[in-house]
Amino acid sequence: MLRIALTKGRVEKKFIPLLQRCNIDCQPLIDKQRRLIINLGDQYQIILVKGEDVCTYLRKGAVDLGVVGSDVLEEQGADEQVNELLDLNTGRCQFIVASKSDFDWNQPRRKVIGTKYPNVARRWFASQGEDVEIIKIAGSVELAPLTGLADAIVDLTETGTTLRVNHLVVHDWLDVITSRLVANPVALKQKRDEIFTLTNQLRQAMEEEYDEDLRKVTE
Repeated sequence: MLRIALTKGRVEKKFIPLLQRCNIDCQPLIDKQRRLIINLGDQYQIILVKGEDVCTYLRKGAVDLGVVGSDVLEEQGADEQVNELLDLNTGRCQFIVASKSDFDWNQPRRKVIGTKYPNVARRWFASQGEDVEIIKIAGSVELAPLTGLADAIVDLTETGTTLRVNHLVVHDWLDVITSRLVANPVALKQKRDEIFTLTNQLRQAMEEEYDEDLRKVTE
């Protein structure tokens, strides 16, 4: 049985249709109620966790596979600790730098940046040749420039609606974020056949979904 750490919430909801396209009965997952460990037949066991914890479960060998947003992988620097198998191309959003419209980006003083992703923010500003002060925020990052806590934010956006409602404007676009299938390196050796069977099924399901969408556009 493959044990899969699946990020709860948006990533989970986008992943279920892909599993269903692989002819995997996901009803136990859909009807999970408050359960956090769900068996899908005798082949897969889903463990629902927060995105930030997926790589911890993988590194410690508690699970074989993980489904997590690439924002988490980038923030945790997890590329050297887990093996990325597949870009699932779901949960698509983008890192952005945003501020109030009247903020002067050319002022000489050290900028203060609010973010849930301090490592991502620090690396990006360093690539721009800027040393900034980073304030880590767990809640609504958009509040930081509105209250004067920070000059700008680094955050994720899907539609930009929250930014617009809060009168913030995008200064720059960073990486595009999608959900990824990642593996514990040890499990990748010990359960190679099972892991790559599922990976190939998911890849085929993605291709079929793309073909269907293309047909709808051309009809």
